Amino acid sequence: MTDSERISESVIQELEAKRYKAVLEQDFATFDDLCHDELVYSHSGGNRDSRQDYTAKLRTGTLRYHRIENSIESITIIGNTALVLGRMKADLTVNGTDKTINNSSLAVWIQEGDEWKFVAYQPTPLPNS
Repeated sequence: MTDSERISESVIQELEAKRYKAVLEQDFATFDDLCHDELVYSHSGGNRDSRQDYTAKLRTGTLRYHRIENSIESITIIGNTALVLGRMKADLTVNGTDKTINNSSLAVWIQEGDEWKFVAYQPTPLPNS
């Protein structure tokens, strides 16, 4: 692994932490700033949102996170794309209904110039233990 790959992995870890913190703390400006215009955010139920749709759900409270635990299992950087494999557990409210989710996840970041932008998220529900 090169020094630049190590630096990029460190940056991606920091951005992932910042992303989750922003959503949990309802810091919509920070979250929006992390996102690529073409963000595709998939949900555990199979539905997908654009950047605009997902941030609207967060802003209106249609989707509200109360607790998030995330762990990164690996980061693979290929060119200007970072693939982040991990786990995400959360307590949230969706359309007024409280839920707990436990997912395996893939987050995708793309580097444009000097900035990394969050461009895709795909969760896979894990069986309850």
